[in-house]
Amino acid sequence: MMKIGAKRLKSDDFYKIIFKSEKIEIDEKALRKVKESYLFLNEFSKDKIIYGINTGFGPMAQYRISDKDSVQLQYNLIRSHSAGSGELLPENCVKSAMIARLNTLLQAYSGVNETVVLLLRDFINKDVFPNIYKHGGVGASGDLVQLSHLALALIGEGKVKYKGEERNTSDVLKELNLKPIEVKIREGLALINGTSVMNGISLANIIYSKKLLNWSVLISSLINELVQTYDDHFSNELNIVKMHTGQNEIAKMMRNTLKSSKLVKKRQDFLYTGNNEVKVFEEKVQEYYSLRCVPQILGPIFDTINNAEKVLIDEINSVNDNPIIDAENKNVFHGGNFHGEYVALEADKLKIAITKLSMLAERQLNFLMNDKLNKILPSFVNLGTLGLNLGMQGAQFTAVSTVAENQTLSNPMSVHSIPNNNDNQDIVSMGTNASLLTQKVIHNSFEVLAIELITIVQAVDYLKFKDKLSNKTKELYTSIRDIVPNFKDDTIKYEQIKEVTDFVKNSDIQL
Repeated sequence: MMKIGAKRLKSDDFYKIIFKSEKIEIDEKALRKVKESYLFLNEFSKDKIIYGINTGFGPMAQYRISDKDSVQLQYNLIRSHSAGSGELLPENCVKSAMIARLNTLLQAYSGVNETVVLLLRDFINKDVFPNIYKHGGVGASGDLVQLSHLALALIGEGKVKYKGEERNTSDVLKELNLKPIEVKIREGLALINGTSVMNGISLANIIYSKKLLNWSVLISSLINELVQTYDDHFSNELNIVKMHTGQNEIAKMMRNTLKSSKLVKKRQDFLYTGNNEVKVFEEKVQEYYSLRCVPQILGPIFDTINNAEKVLIDEINSVNDNPIIDAENKNVFHGGNFHGEYVALEADKLKIAITKLSMLAERQLNFLMNDKLNKILPSFVNLGTLGLNLGMQGAQFTAVSTVAENQTLSNPMSVHSIPNNNDNQDIVSMGTNASLLTQKVIHNSFEVLAIELITIVQAVDYLKFKDKLSNKTKELYTSIRDIVPNFKDDTIKYEQIKEVTDFVKNSDIQL
């Protein structure tokens, strides 16, 4: 049982809750602070004008709201902004968003009553997923529309996914013996302000990006084995003189992966022997960049993922509400902590980095497919009859088109801003869209790696290198062969591509 509210959340905490179904409980001290914040706001707001409590919202903040209508105002906000459209967010992203929202509220700067955090805890623990739609967020006051759909479920309205079925929230609450939240002062505004959805999506993106990077290192290492590469391009001596953490970490991962390989060669054993009579070398002195420059290509991606993770974790543990209810200093401060620019910029950087990873995979795949380049494999790694059979030719089209989509999707969203809300939100982050596009790029990249993996194991069989692979790459070979048996005759590929995609996406991989 993980305690929430006692310390800073980390991405590993999200991983355990989202992917390992670890249950949570709320720290008692944090819950006590939530109660104190609510009691302070209840008293402080009685004779003052405070945005969103006794005023309208956005450009209508100039309108005074009477005390008798203050609770209705919160319900009106939630219902009116439950205006999303398009596809539903995946359940893991919804859960991530709920964790992010709960953690923000437990900072005790929002003035909500305790029923809000307790019901959010129950939704997370019982896997109740409010229907949150992809379209609707501009990332200025945060995720107003998407978070409204979360709030809608918390007041017992709208629909949720529960045990794989879409159902009325009220029916699920009744079945679980749960009660909707109590709306008292500003529960509506406190729930829909902030960056929790874009941040929740982005934290899930970080987790998947780390998987992609590890798979890419493992696959790149195996391809280097296939060409019986020299080992100096991932050596410590070569990489340590380049002062980047990521490059050196990737090179180290490659060395660890390949240390038991019987295929990788040492340059001094072949080219540093003093034999200078050869005029034309049959074997390449240096490999193509997609094999030789893996540390220099994946290294910046490693750093980008880690830098993005740091910023997103800071955001997750921040207060992204407005106004800020400061019980300790006995004041309420108005500002813009809900703005999503931090998340938007990191999502765009991550998206570009993962697109580059998919481009590397596509170039490596092309190397395997093109016999004129690799000079060791048949065209399209075709193990059947050349001309009659086509091998992986068709799957290459899919990989190329998918990478091309990634390249287009990688245009940054954070440089786009369309003023809206009567120009009250005159510059917006588009952080939610940026996070969603990154999610799409990541999924696409898993598909490209799946095609590359099917091709690689065919190449291993053609070269009869299975027993010469390193321990780690041989384990990879065996895992893929359990899904896709060796084939010479042409077979239908789309189901196998999906199976391998699901395998790499859902497997835990450490190097």
